[in-house]
Amino acid sequence: MERVVILGRGGAGKSTLATALGTATGLPVIELDKHFWGPDLEPTPHDLWSIVQGELAAEDRWIMDGDLGPHDVLEVRLRRADTVLLLDYSFPRCAWRALLRSRENADFWRWVWSWRRRYRPLLLDAITAHAGNARLHVFRSPRATARFLAQHS
Repeated sequence: MERVVILGRGGAGKSTLATALGTATGLPVIELDKHFWGPDLEPTPHDLWSIVQGELAAEDRWIMDGDLGPHDVLEVRLRRADTVLLLDYSFPRCAWRALLRSRENADFWRWVWSWRRRYRPLLLDAITAHAGNARLHVFRSPRATARFLAQHS
């Protein structure tokens, strides 16, 4: 496990998992939100986001956490991944965590609400198409995620 992509609904705990896994494995953590969103929360343009991700993914070892929904260009990092972790937690769990974390805009809540029905199938298709050789782990609960993390600590 050298290049890990962490995906999931907003509020699932992608950054928390990335930090814990980075500590356990010594892999550097790249929080994609910090590279994607501008100072006024404007998204990086699609073409530029592909270039930025390409530069980040060119490194030999990393954990990239982030799921940018309709703004994302998944294939860039998926092509380099050897491991994909998908946090497939329930809407109530993620919504509660998101509420505790910060105020979010209406677009965020539409994405979180429709994630399992609309975006999860797109993610799985992208993983199949661009990360066919990567090991895919789908976690439906924090307990399952904790078991995985314990095995890699």
